[in-house]
Order: sequence, then structure tokens, then C-alpha cells
Amino acid sequence: MSKERARRREEREREVAAAAAARAAAAEQATRRRRRRQMLLGWIPRPAPAPSGTLAARRQRRIGLVLAGVFTLNVLVLFASGSWALPAVVLLLSILLTPVATLLISQK
Repeated sequence: MSKERARRREEREREVAAAAAARAAAAEQATRRRRRRQMLLGWIPRPAPAPSGTLAARRQRRIGLVLAGVFTLNVLVLFASGSWALPAVVLLLSILLTPVATLLISQK
């Protein structure tokens, strides 16, 4: 009986050692991966985090409404127009004036 307990204990210790070795190998691989990623991407500046909160949500909603309105206007002009010239002009003006409109709306 004593030999059986010793054998089971030895098996458990082997399993624990194998699991520890696997964890150590995984940790080493993760460390190498982090170092490699840092070497490849470390020189690229990280973008600033996007603003979050009530004011940012309000601003995003206003800008989204402006963009939806511009898109709707362009679609209506496209379907209401008989030629291609008017939708082209409206699209060009939309591309030029939408940033101005979003800037004016977001400054409130």
C-alpha cells in the first residue's frame, strides 16, 4: 500500500512538473512574441484614445446626423435628377462642405 501511494504521488508530481514546464514554455513564447511585436511596431506612434463620455457621444451623434443628411441629400438628388451633371456637382459640393458643416455643428 505504501508503494502504491508513493507511485501515485510520483505520478502527480510528474504531472505537476509537466504542467509547470508547459506554462513556462508558453510564458517564454509570449515574451518572445511581445519582444518581436515591440521591435516591429515600437517605432510607430500609437493613436490617441478616442474621447468617451457624454459630450463625445453628443458630438458623434451630431456628426452622424450631418453625414446621414448629406447622404440622403445626395441620394435624393441622384434619383430626382435626369442627368448626371447635377448629382456630380452636388456630390462635389458635399465632399467639400461636409467637413465645414461638421466643424460648425461640433463647435456648439
